[in-house]
Amino acid sequence: MDRTVSAVSRHGLDAFAFFVANLQTGFGPFLAVYFSQAKWTQSDIGFALTVGSLVALLGQVPGGAFVDVVRSKRFAAAVAVIGISGSAFALAVWPSFPVVLLAMAVHSGASCVLTPAIAAISIGLVGRARAGERLGRNASFAAVGNALGAAGMGAIGYYLSNGAVFYLTAALVVPTIIALSRIRAQEIDANVFQEPAAPAQAPRASGKDGVRALLTNRGLLCFSACMVLFFLANAAMLPLVGSVLTLRASETATALIAACIMVPQAVLAVSAPAVGRAAERFGRYPVLLLGFGALPVRGLMLAYTTNPYGLVAIQVLDGISASVLGVMVPLVVSDLTRGTGRFNLALGAVGTAMGVGAALSTSLAGIMADRLGSHSAFLGLALMGFAAFMLVALIMPETRQPAEEA
Repeated sequence: MDRTVSAVSRHGLDAFAFFVANLQTGFGPFLAVYFSQAKWTQSDIGFALTVGSLVALLGQVPGGAFVDVVRSKRFAAAVAVIGISGSAFALAVWPSFPVVLLAMAVHSGASCVLTPAIAAISIGLVGRARAGERLGRNASFAAVGNALGAAGMGAIGYYLSNGAVFYLTAALVVPTIIALSRIRAQEIDANVFQEPAAPAQAPRASGKDGVRALLTNRGLLCFSACMVLFFLANAAMLPLVGSVLTLRASETATALIAACIMVPQAVLAVSAPAVGRAAERFGRYPVLLLGFGALPVRGLMLAYTTNPYGLVAIQVLDGISASVLGVMVPLVVSDLTRGTGRFNLALGAVGTAMGVGAALSTSLAGIMADRLGSHSAFLGLALMGFAAFMLVALIMPETRQPAEEA
């Protein structure tokens, strides 16, 4: 059902998406730099990062289930934000090995709650009919937040210290919680995910029946398989580009790698709202084809491009895929779980599928690059991306409900 949303709540969610992206930026590349400066060994750094990755992978489904159970999605989001802030503070004040492992685990677990909570708040606020546009708006503000957060934290790390980055990350809890409080609780429909489903979608169910409905939901299983293949092809591309740039342009590699990160974020910030509107106007299927189709083209172009600046320019395609996936993952999952009350659980399951694909991608690409060279590795990733595109084209159903068509 379409509904009127106050400007206060709308802008509050804009700000919340922006500051959450700021908050999460502190746990990006700055971690490895901080640990290296603290004289950690590479094995210790790798172990700490692995703990975080494992918790992130295993915590997706429980995190989503927690958000489903909690009546107040704002409360779930607030708990997650405080957990992430506390983790950053612990890293800054007590950078000992046991504390760092605990902080990494808490951060990853909190992130598993925060992502579905934001999606639930967004769809509950605007309703299903405007969910695509709202999710696109979230992605746009998050992209700007990521870019500005990275620039600001990079400057603080350079002029002050790497530890100061985590103090800033911890302090960001204040504007983040203030932004969350601006989203009016009475405007969030907690029952939006219980709305009856169309016959082609999952039947209305609750409790164990709701979980069973998800496990037998053909569309959700198809989408999860598509996401495994997509991330199997996608996750290793940027690290592989970084390695190639280091070999071909060692003096400017750092700046070029930074550009490779910034270009997709800029494309995402500009295009995400349009992606959301297109999904509502034309349906999910053609938009998914666009996002998945950009991936094999990108891999193919990377394989045959030798100019370092050309490699940076190709990352525009990464921005297109990121824009589509950032909007479409929660939107498609929302479509497929309509009437089950298990949206966040399903979103966590799809997140796990994405994590499995990403985890395998880097290892597989590394083996291909070592044995066959980067050219062959890019071609292999492009082939997997084409397989993902064909899977979407052949088995993925259109998930937009007739009542939502304009």
